[in-house]
Amino acid sequence: MLDPRGRGKMQGGVDRAPLVGQEPCAFTDVRTGRKGAELGEISWRRRPLAPSARHGFAPSPAGHASMLSATLCIGSPVNRRFAISAAGTSHCGCVRDHNEDVVLVRDDLHLYAVADGAGGHNAGEVAAALACRSISNYIGATVRQAWARPKLDAFGMHYDARRLAGAVRKANRDVFEISQSSAEYRNMVTTVVAALFCPRHGVAHVAHLGDSRCYRLRGRSLELLTTDHSLLMELLEREPDVDDRILASMPRNIVTRVLGLEKQPRIAFRTVDAAPGDRFLLCSDGLSGMVDPSDLEAALHEPSPPRDTARALIDLALAGGGRDNVSVVIVDILAEENQEHSTEPPATVSRPHRLDELPPDVEVVEADPDFTVDLLDRIERIDDLPPRVKETIQDAIKGKG
Repeated sequence: MLDPRGRGKMQGGVDRAPLVGQEPCAFTDVRTGRKGAELGEISWRRRPLAPSARHGFAPSPAGHASMLSATLCIGSPVNRRFAISAAGTSHCGCVRDHNEDVVLVRDDLHLYAVADGAGGHNAGEVAAALACRSISNYIGATVRQAWARPKLDAFGMHYDARRLAGAVRKANRDVFEISQSSAEYRNMVTTVVAALFCPRHGVAHVAHLGDSRCYRLRGRSLELLTTDHSLLMELLEREPDVDDRILASMPRNIVTRVLGLEKQPRIAFRTVDAAPGDRFLLCSDGLSGMVDPSDLEAALHEPSPPRDTARALIDLALAGGGRDNVSVVIVDILAEENQEHSTEPPATVSRPHRLDELPPDVEVVEADPDFTVDLLDRIERIDDLPPRVKETIQDAIKGKG
């Protein structure tokens, strides 16, 4: 694989020249006329292009880059700025007597999160609050460092995406260390989904652990941007052709990755483009597990402000039974008003971190041997479960590849 900086270096430290006839070139933003070199982006072209095609591509109607056949572009040169309007809320539901969900709304950092805590004696609430506070602190402390870096690293990945994943890793370490050192908070864990928006580059970065979700509504299409870290999804990834009757018999509230359970979990993160008109939803499974996807999509299509939409979604979950805590964050992407763009990072804000109301209780695949044995025994007792599928599930529980 070619080094995107144009040095032709392969993985493993082997140097290699670019392919015959290729030369590094900077592409141009078709709206601003800025060269890609200013954005830290490089493409390779086989031969000089005609003047009319020298830019390499133009934005498609959907806002994605459509590349010419002779050009391989790394990253998108379209620098779409946008504004954000967001709101979050949480409810304990109709059954629970307390709320272990935490909603984080940091408009000044363009940072939003939902955490779904679990653990005895309200320890889940502590885990969720600590996770959100730790993520917020990390992102706030690295603002200036992030502004000093180019958009992409040497591997074509967004620095801010890695920064968000680093924030989740730091939160995991904080929760894990407290759970290991305090008998009161032992085994406390939380799911988390966090989104960091970058108006300068027209993208959103999403990181998550567990089954809290992030959706993007674009036009008439609602897209799930995260994949649940659940026993059900583990089975589907290993046995995609498994019979639906078997899936129906599987417990749905068992998560296989969660924040605070182990010292170094695998954190899922990705980058997606964000454009005016998009609406993002972050939620706990108290919403996604209680509301039909079609009803969820219909509610998001309503042209209401984020706060009203968030409350409407809470009402839908409560009307469906409200068996769990319910948490929602709505982030609307708006067209940016004409204004001069600062080259300085936003000033840090000294106000307290906004942690709204204190995610449904989740059953966690614990490292505790007794818990694992009990769970394996429950799987063994599922009727009509083919031996091959049963073995796959048991391997997933034991953490085997």
